[in-house]
Amino acid sequence: MNILFVNKFLYPRGGAETYFLKLGAYFERAGHQVSYFGMDDEKNTVGNACGLYTQNMDFHSSKMQRFLYPFKILYSFDAYRKMKKLIHMFHPDVIHLNNINFQLTPSIIDAAWKAGVPVIQTVHDSQMVCPGHLLYRPSTGQFCQRCVKGSKWNCVRYRCIHGSFVKSFLGSMEGILYSWKKNYDRVQLYICPSKFMESVLLSKPRYRGKTRVIPNFIELPDKDYGSKADYILYFGRLSEEKGINSFLELCDKFPDTSFKIAGNGPYEEECRKRKNVEYLGLLTGEVLKKTIAQARFVIYPSICYENCPLSILEAISLGTPVISSSRGGSTELVDNGKTGILIEEPFSVNKLEKVVKKLLEQPKRVEKMTQHCISSREKFFTLEKYGKELERIYQQIRG
Repeated sequence: MNILFVNKFLYPRGGAETYFLKLGAYFERAGHQVSYFGMDDEKNTVGNACGLYTQNMDFHSSKMQRFLYPFKILYSFDAYRKMKKLIHMFHPDVIHLNNINFQLTPSIIDAAWKAGVPVIQTVHDSQMVCPGHLLYRPSTGQFCQRCVKGSKWNCVRYRCIHGSFVKSFLGSMEGILYSWKKNYDRVQLYICPSKFMESVLLSKPRYRGKTRVIPNFIELPDKDYGSKADYILYFGRLSEEKGINSFLELCDKFPDTSFKIAGNGPYEEECRKRKNVEYLGLLTGEVLKKTIAQARFVIYPSICYENCPLSILEAISLGTPVISSSRGGSTELVDNGKTGILIEEPFSVNKLEKVVKKLLEQPKRVEKMTQHCISSREKFFTLEKYGKELERIYQQIRG
């Protein structure tokens, strides 16, 4: 088969990129022809033989051209034209979409539809029903479905995107435009990594009968990373919605306990200020795996509603229990009391503190949870198992 993967970033950057890059490599090894479409960037690690990419849009740039972005992030004619040309030259049997909003836009769905090529999309977040992508209102820290159940103008009303009127206005406009144009009706199947995300989509009639739940895959460790060390770990993006502030507040409550933080994001400087916190920066590969595997346990205090966090899967697969907020798809990954602890709603740092205090006083319990993590590995989707399931789906939708 000829398979075209589409994502706005074509280099390792986050969970969505890890997902499609590993899948692309898997299908190449399996003998399929794989190509990629996204933004032009010197950091790209994959691409297409036709040299067709959209213009790179840096929203932090000070150049004058960034003032044209609002017109491009709603509907990109550049992406439409180049996608249409790439389809003509590569002849894909199936197009697999990932994160496409803002930089690519669903204009590429129109290009595929007019060419008669079947499209599936992996739902990495809730952007099809929530302009803010998080089902979360930053001003209150509460779960929010106002745009799901009501008007998309709620996004601008409550300044849901970074507290910005302009960004939230564009988010509302985007949601209204795509609903009116029915772009997402032209996708044959939506792969939801969690039952939670499927339930979010199914709240809208247009997605009913077009979803399938397949949990994210994980590459299981093939070696021992050594014994546990004496620290508690946070790893991932250092941003407000991921709960980094809650983690730092927790660190202050245990001044004699060692904590480590791995990742990057807006709160890097804050992470450097605590004496009992070792900030490791962005870690990848074997170094990250060893850091996770040797932690007593991992804290995942996300205050937004997660889909199927790779961080939780990775920690448990490496034998490290996870203390997590019980929001969204996280509850489907942590076996409460066995592979970790789910903080009951409403989440608070005080509740998190009590759980951590108990675990620090009960090392035998943590050891038992570690063993549960190791024995639960067999339940996970491996890359090979996931790839074979996806190949069956490709065959089905191409007819």
